[in-house]
Amino acid sequence: MTATPTHGGKLLVDCLRALGATKSFGVPGESYLAVLDALHDTEGALDFVLCRNEGGAAFMAAAYGKLTGSPGICLVTRGPGATNASIGIHTAMQDSAPMIIFVGQVGTDMREREAFQEINYRAMFGTVAKWVTEIDHVARIPEILARAWKTALSGRPGPVVIALPEDVLSATTDTPPLTHPTRIAEPSPDPEALAASVAILAKAKRPLILTGGCNWSNAGQQALQSFAEASNIPVLSVFRYQSFFDNFSSVFAGEAGVGMHGYVKDMIQDADVILAINNRFGEMSTDGFTLLDAPHPKQRLIHIHAAEGELGKTYQPEIAIQAGPNAAAQALAATPCKGGWSDWTAQARTAYEASFDLPDIPSPVDMGKVMDHLRSILPEDVILTNGAGNFTVWPNKFFRYGPKATLLAPQSGAMGYGFPAAIAAKVAHPDRQVICFAGDGDFQMNCQELATAAQAGAQPIVLVLNNGIYGTIRAHQERHYPGRVSGTAMFNPDFSALARAYGLHGERVETTEDF
Repeated sequence: MTATPTHGGKLLVDCLRALGATKSFGVPGESYLAVLDALHDTEGALDFVLCRNEGGAAFMAAAYGKLTGSPGICLVTRGPGATNASIGIHTAMQDSAPMIIFVGQVGTDMREREAFQEINYRAMFGTVAKWVTEIDHVARIPEILARAWKTALSGRPGPVVIALPEDVLSATTDTPPLTHPTRIAEPSPDPEALAASVAILAKAKRPLILTGGCNWSNAGQQALQSFAEASNIPVLSVFRYQSFFDNFSSVFAGEAGVGMHGYVKDMIQDADVILAINNRFGEMSTDGFTLLDAPHPKQRLIHIHAAEGELGKTYQPEIAIQAGPNAAAQALAATPCKGGWSDWTAQARTAYEASFDLPDIPSPVDMGKVMDHLRSILPEDVILTNGAGNFTVWPNKFFRYGPKATLLAPQSGAMGYGFPAAIAAKVAHPDRQVICFAGDGDFQMNCQELATAAQAGAQPIVLVLNNGIYGTIRAHQERHYPGRVSGTAMFNPDFSALARAYGLHGERVETTEDF
């Protein structure tokens, strides 16, 4: 049976719907009018969330992919739109978040003439995306979208960039759309390698589990917790992934990330066996690559990751297992081990509990008490988001994430991520409470998305910690160039009035009691 002729824009949208996409984020552009035409008829099936800046849209798509496990879809125009969106592509790559971003492109008859807003996307995005391609014929849309979906999700998830020439989108075709998504099965761990790993752990004196990354299912997270608790092995999350393990578990010992507590550094250095599952051994989780020796750490290292390229990239493991996190965790849960390290685990948990003890802060608003209050009142399935700045210590170090709570925070350290991520979270889960932590500088990177929140009806609670400076840079200035501070003092608007200007609610908090 021959499909009814249609244009490339509708074929693309029909393929996205078949793959399972239900939300998209973007800023409109004349380079993909045919796609916008097709989206006219998909409200309630594939919704288009209208954003105010392509950077904000890309952040939303990256956060949506990280939160849901399904590729976040972003649509932006060519040239300036694509360059604005680059920050979200880089963030999705460093977050291992599945995303597909469609960027407009000049017509195929104008390429390589430096046409209006033309960009060589392969050259521009080749190092910050898993795959960059350009659709050269309308009939190839289903083929390329199927591959893009699989690429974004498989191995180490990440962003895919697809360029859309105008004439390809407007061309007619009777090519049928995709009918269903490809099921991507996780690679399972090699049984012999897994058994050898458990045997090494059983002989340890100070074993440690490091974990994080994306692609976890609820069953996988529960399986890892079951293994860790049955084996009584302490667990550290890596940078900004602390919500992927129940912080109330007796074996959870904290986060290895920016501002790492001294006891966490000591644990990593003193461990004799480290089981690393689904983490990349980045700069932040190794304190600038100082906690383990490269390439051969003194700790016996077992590294499990779905992407072969992550195994042995910096540190050579004694055992490397290419496997998905959920398959590996479920296999581990069936073979717990016991050893004489109960004091080691208990000391780690005690140190973690003590890290929440703060003296009174001499400020009209005591953030320690604010966090105490939030921990006592927020629902167990709350979603917290943040961008970058000194303020991130509060959601990253002074909140406890139970098994249903979620933290969305950028591995890239991108300012301006938190608010778009919070909007995406409300789009994905409108019934869950979403709290965005933002500094004054961080919030103003994307405060125009207040209009997006209002229009989409996706309105998180935003806590703007306003100190009138770019605080992180100011701290570095005072450390390295004392008495020579410049370029970090800020003039700020009345943020509560700004919210009201967009038709939203705004409050100014002057004291802890006000909060």
